[in-house]
Formats: sequence, C-alpha cells, structure tokens
Amino acid sequence: TSPGLMVFCACMSGSCLGFIAHNRNPAKVFMGDTGSLALGGALAAVGLLTGNLWSLFIISGIFFVEAVSVIAQVSYYKATKDANGVGKRLLKMSPFHNHLELSGWSETQIVAVFYLVNGLLVLLCLG
Repeated sequence: TSPGLMVFCACMSGSCLGFIAHNRNPAKVFMGDTGSLALGGALAAVGLLTGNLWSLFIISGIFFVEAVSVIAQVSYYKATKDANGVGKRLLKMSPFHNHLELSGWSETQIVAVFYLVNGLLVLLCLG
C-alpha cells in the first residue's frame, strides 16, 4: 500500500530482469558478492516493511540450502578430522551447486532445476 515501496520493488524487479537478459548462458555480466548482498538486503527490507517474513523465508529456500550446505560441509569436516588433521567431506564440494557440478550436472541443468524449485516455492507462498 506504500507507493514508495511499490516503486522500489518495481525498480529492483526491472533491474533483475535486465541483469538476467545479460546473464544468460554464456554469461556476459557477473553479479558477485556486492550485488547479491545488496539484493538480499533489499529483499529482507521489503519483507520487514510488508510483514511477509515467513513468505520471504520460504521463497529463499534455495539460498538457505546453499548456505546450510557450506555450514554442514565445514562442520562435518572439522568433526571427522583424524590424527593427521584430515576430515571427511559430506559433499564433493560446497556450496551445493558446486557439488552438483562435480556430480556431472551442467550449469544450465542446475540453473533450470533451481528456477523450477524457486518457482514452486513462490507458488506455495501465493497459494
């Protein structure tokens, strides 16, 4: 109901759509940590201002799995260290999308599956 917030969301959505146009395979532009942290902060702010934190948490499922995979990998490695200081790995590599790449998935397959999962999470929140 806030016109300023609606304009902000429209601007963020438009910039993301413009970025996706240039980031198709093969990517010509990469976002990096600064851009992704800014988008995450913007999403969190919109979630707080609109009172939709639970929906934001559900929609952010892919981000959550990626972050938890790193935490799990590091924790498991440290917990299973032997006398030589070498631990076991839970995944081939973390975050999870790197594990899928090393398991033989192509980047386009990973992106397609992540888009599909995220779309289903959005539908879950809308329904």
